[in-house]
Order: sequence, then structure tokens, then C-alpha cells
Amino acid sequence: MARLTLQFPEHQYCYSTQLTVRVTDINAANHLGNDSMISMISEARARFLFEFGIGEPGTEGAGIIVTDLATTYRNEAHARDQLLFEVGVMDFNKYGGDITFRITRPADNALIAMAKSGFVFFDYVASSVVRMPADFKAKFPQVNWVD
Repeated sequence: MARLTLQFPEHQYCYSTQLTVRVTDINAANHLGNDSMISMISEARARFLFEFGIGEPGTEGAGIIVTDLATTYRNEAHARDQLLFEVGVMDFNKYGGDITFRITRPADNALIAMAKSGFVFFDYVASSVVRMPADFKAKFPQVNWVD
């Protein structure tokens, strides 16, 4: 099976946040575990969406639902490491697109991981996929569109 390669254009990163690797994030091999990395990616995604006006789904409006996640690991991270999550968006379509992540350790500039999370807008009341809201789309004029 071919190895997955994730590379994203520099111009698509539009948000960053830092998270600290907790002792409880460490696995038996003494580094950041896959399950904890996915949780950290989810937290970075939630912070990004909140910053750009997409909160937790409520009784009105659409939220997002994750459709897929791909992650590649480049270096280990350890307890108490500060990690920088650079977040971007790309490949919009009428229902959603991709949220991308570059995770580095600023202390030594090590690339820890790259990730891509597909998403669609979802009406949780009607339980159906809906079109991307125009106000969300307007916040990212640099994003390319795919059909």
C-alpha cells in the first residue's frame, strides 16, 4: 500500500493555536499517542471554527460534521511539549471542504504531523447535509473550489 503524503499550500493557513501535550496524552512507547493527537486536532478545529463564527450546533442553523480524517506523523512529541497547530481551509464545494493542519514544535521547529479533515455543513435538527452558509464562504476568498 502506498504511503499517504500530505502537503498544503502555505497561503491557505489562516489561524493558529497552541496546545500542550499532557502526561495523560503519552502512550506506552513514551510519546504522544495517536488517539490523543486526534483529540488535539479536534480541539484545534473547534477553536478555528469558533474564531470564524461556527459554534457548536444548537437548535438553529448549521454546524459541521467531520466526514474523514487523514494524519501523517513525522516526529514524536512528549509530555509538556508545546505544539503549534496551524489551521487552514481548502477545496470548498457547495456543502463543505477540507480543514488542514500543520503541527510543529516551536522549541526546535520540528514538524510533528500533518492532517486533513473533510467536513460538510449539517443541520442537526433536520439531520441532513446543507449548503455552506454564504457568510462562512465569504470569510475565505483565497480558497479554491472543486465540484
